[in-house]
Amino acid sequence: MLSVRGRLPGVLVLLALLLTVAATAGRSQGTPAPPTFKVLAFYTGKNDLAHISFVDEANKWFPEAGRKNGFTYESTSDWTKLNAEVLSAYQVVLFLDTRPDEAAQRAAFRKYMEDGGAWMGFHFAGFALTPSKYPQDWDWYHKEFLGAGSYVSNTWRPTPAVLRVEAGSHPMTNGLAGTLSSAPSEWYRWEKDLRENSDIQILLSIDPSSFPLGTGPKPQEIWHSGYYPVVWTNKRYRMVYMNMGHNDMDYENKTNRQLSSTFSSPAQNELITRALKWLGEPRAARR
Repeated sequence: MLSVRGRLPGVLVLLALLLTVAATAGRSQGTPAPPTFKVLAFYTGKNDLAHISFVDEANKWFPEAGRKNGFTYESTSDWTKLNAEVLSAYQVVLFLDTRPDEAAQRAAFRKYMEDGGAWMGFHFAGFALTPSKYPQDWDWYHKEFLGAGSYVSNTWRPTPAVLRVEAGSHPMTNGLAGTLSSAPSEWYRWEKDLRENSDIQILLSIDPSSFPLGTGPKPQEIWHSGYYPVVWTNKRYRMVYMNMGHNDMDYENKTNRQLSSTFSSPAQNELITRALKWLGEPRAARR
């Protein structure tokens, strides 16, 4: 009969084996990645049901993406939190549907970005049109930071598009296929030609195979040709703008039912995840 001391090495080996199996099983079942950066998203969620629909699903999708990819996600409709004290606790800021309109909030955001903070904006966060409820009254943001100037027009209805990768060596797009299929969205045309701005790096644009893009009914809502950037970064800042973020809604039948999801394209989701992870990199490791 073996003594306890004689059996001890075998027991330890068995225990180590069981712990290894348990750890492997945990990873295969989606054990949360330890968070390495914090994300704070701002939204308004009051205008246009298509934008509200996107905000609602974004606030469900991002926490799950963070659990899998090592970041925490919080969101707020309280734009007064766009101040230096609050922003200092977050590595990445998101604008889901609008932009700040108060002078103090704008100043705090600009300083955050100029001091090395990171930002991702979706769809209506880039919108500005004079006259409208969101006039172009913030030159730094629309002309310098985004580089696009004012909104000019859009496609209709929200439809998917084939997107062409323009900068395959960028960390956000490196390794992606040359084209990817987007989720349905309404696509914007801008005042400025971003190709003429040396600070702007266009990452994805509408591929010509998408044309005609949109279904109308107005002829100007259907694009048949042209060059339309949809994802880009300003090389002077740690930022990325994505024109996605407008879901299709059943307005015609007055049900206001959501007919599409911005997060229905795996390839687009991969792009968003890559962008967030790039934005959240420690400043010393940034490329």
